[in-house]
Amino acid sequence: MPTSLPPRRLLLALAVVAVWGTNFVVIKLALGTLPPLLFAVLRFTFALLPAAFFIRRPAVPWRLLAAYGVLIGAGQFGLLYVAIGGGPDGLISPGLASLVVQTQVFFTIGLAMLMAGERLQRFQWLALALALAGLAVIGMNTDANTTPLGLGLVLGAALSWAGGNLVARHSGRVDMLGYVVWSSLFALPPLLLLSLVVEGPARIAASLAAADAGIWAAVLWQSLGNTLFGYAAWGWLLARHPAATVVPLALLVPVFGMAASALWLGEPLPAWKLLAAALVLAGLALNLTWPSLRARLARVAA
Repeated sequence: MPTSLPPRRLLLALAVVAVWGTNFVVIKLALGTLPPLLFAVLRFTFALLPAAFFIRRPAVPWRLLAAYGVLIGAGQFGLLYVAIGGGPDGLISPGLASLVVQTQVFFTIGLAMLMAGERLQRFQWLALALALAGLAVIGMNTDANTTPLGLGLVLGAALSWAGGNLVARHSGRVDMLGYVVWSSLFALPPLLLLSLVVEGPARIAASLAAADAGIWAAVLWQSLGNTLFGYAAWGWLLARHPAATVVPLALLVPVFGMAASALWLGEPLPAWKLLAAALVLAGLALNLTWPSLRARLARVAA
């Protein structure tokens, strides 16, 4: 397999991470009209339908699809949407949310240690320390736009994402697009129940009546662009190139997220926020790239 992406495939990978990063701004704009849990219901409804009629269910047990759907649907995106859209102005800014949720990498490692007995290597301890330092910087600078509750909700979303990662790993090598489509069936019941209980039928009906073409476009962007296009294109690239070549590009997701939030929503980028981003991204980069870099250095030394 080639160790670098040809220009067209690099552009495809950049398109995916750009969609995933700018998606946080789209979420914020849609949550101005739709309540968070209802927005999540709509996202997974259109991720499931009509795709389920054309994409075959992966050959994995239903219980794994159910676990993944609940963790990613109600856990990751339910909590993330509440964090970005909760309260009068949200509990955390979209740009910062796009950064903090990437801590799922370290939660995934931690859960793997607990469940499978995996051990942290020395470079992973350093990577974790860098990310924790970045989170500490965020925690010391909470304000009206970055609340402790919002930070906690996004960390909960990252933990749920990590749980979903382990479920997907346990499922073996499967078509992730089909996996995401069919697991959406199980994301819907808890999200719909929570929306009915927390947001109420009256608010749901009023927000749906107020939704214009732009809001529905944001919903479809979540379902078709962020979910179906993103997973299909990313999976296609991973099937043709080493993970070490493709996966590090995901580090650009919070870069796109913070830049888009600053440009479109006017989110300020003070020095502390840039420092936090640098620390978290440095930790993520070290965790993702050190094994392949170490292997290259060993080959050069030999």
